[in-house]
Amino acid sequence: MKRRGFLALGCLPICGFAAENRFWFDEMYASSSVLGLTFSKKLTELKDKIVSVQGFMAPPLKADADFLVLTKEPVSLCPFCNSDEDWPDSIIVVQLSKRQEFVQNNRLIEVTGTLELGSKKDAKTGFVSLVRITDATFRKV
Repeated sequence: MKRRGFLALGCLPICGFAAENRFWFDEMYASSSVLGLTFSKKLTELKDKIVSVQGFMAPPLKADADFLVLTKEPVSLCPFCNSDEDWPDSIIVVQLSKRQEFVQNNRLIEVTGTLELGSKKDAKTGFVSLVRITDATFRKV
């Protein structure tokens, strides 16, 4: 389905999506310390809302996965195959509403879905995330 642009966000106005619900990776955290990351006010206000964010798809664990990892910059690393020292600290786990054909890791995509915050371990993969977008779809930008 081709969507009409809503301020270039790729969402129909009837879905309740507003331009304010778009965020960027640089807006995710207010601070970082030895105690961990502190979510920004903007991200906290967007919790449980439909949001949109642009980034790059990390290489998938398997071709038919129903989730992806969104990163600020293109990466060629598998999140499960390398040490955490090699893995970027600004990532978002995206749980897709339906399987989509994955794209190359250097292709900018826009993800739209419901924002969840807080540490959570995925039962199927064992992957721990701090920021998730659920019931999501993505499109090439």
